[in-house]
Amino acid sequence: MKQGEIWLVNFPDGVGHEFKKERPALIIESDIQISKSNIVTIMPITSNLNNQIDGDVLIIRNNFNNLHKDSVLKSHDITGFDKTRFLKKMGKVKVDILEEVKDYLRLHFDL
Repeated sequence: MKQGEIWLVNFPDGVGHEFKKERPALIIESDIQISKSNIVTIMPITSNLNNQIDGDVLIIRNNFNNLHKDSVLKSHDITGFDKTRFLKKMGKVKVDILEEVKDYLRLHFDL
């Protein structure tokens, strides 16, 4: 597992607006931190393009990310899951997408 990879993740039953079911997610945690913990920080990905809000990142499907459809990275829904919930690696995002995510994180956490 590495930062910038997209994995199929088994999300638990959520409440309210939390994401549920198996879905792709982007690993946003640093590689060093991933090696130190069994919990990995992610952002969920959805193929629902109609609910984008400021900070969400559009990901166009390609052979690099292996998404099934154009999708949206839900940057406001940062969460962490145990590594056992990560079912399989799907692909990676390109550097420009990861940089956009890092810019958002600096804004989100006022870094």
